[in-house]
Amino acid sequence: MSRKPTQLNKSPSRSGDSQSGASQSGSKTPLSNPKATQPKMAQYVGFFAVGYILASAIFMMIQTKLALNSQLVTVISIVIGAYIAVHKFIKHQQRALDRGEINRLMFGGVAVVWLLTIIYFLGIWFFLFDAVSREVLMEMSMQQPLPLLSALVMILVLSLVSARISIWAVNHLLDPKRKTI
Repeated sequence: MSRKPTQLNKSPSRSGDSQSGASQSGSKTPLSNPKATQPKMAQYVGFFAVGYILASAIFMMIQTKLALNSQLVTVISIVIGAYIAVHKFIKHQQRALDRGEINRLMFGGVAVVWLLTIIYFLGIWFFLFDAVSREVLMEMSMQQPLPLLSALVMILVLSLVSARISIWAVNHLLDPKRKTI
C-alpha cells in the first residue's frame, strides 16, 4: 500500500478558499494581497504639490506686474497640480484613477496645499512683519474673528471643490480607455 504524497503547493480552488490556498503557496495574487495592486498615492500627491508650487511661483511673479484675483490664482494652481498628478498617474499605471484614488488624491492634495499655505503664512509672519504689524493683525482678528473664519472656510471649500472637479475632469480627459474608443 503506497500513499500519494500530499501536495503543499496546491492551486486555489474555485469554492471560495482562494485566500487560504494563496497564502499556503506563498504566491502574491491580487486576491490575496489587494495592496499589491493599489498604487502608492503619496507619490502622486507629491506631483500635485510640485505642480501647485510651480504654478503658484509663476503667478507670484506675474502678480508683481499685474493684479490677479487670489481665488482665481488658487484655482488655476490647483488645476495645474491636478493635471501633473493625474498625467503622471496615467503614465505610470496605464489606467485612469478610480473613485477611491480620486478621493485620496483630492484630500492629500488639499492637505498639501494648506500645509504649504501655512508655511508661507508663517514665513511672512516671522520674516516680513515687525512686532507692530503682528500686534495689529492679532488685535484685528480678536475683535472680529467671524470674517476671518468665514474666509478660511470659503477658501477651504473652494480648494476642495476645485481639486475634486479638476482631478475628475483631467482624469476623464486623459483616460487611456476613452482615447482608444
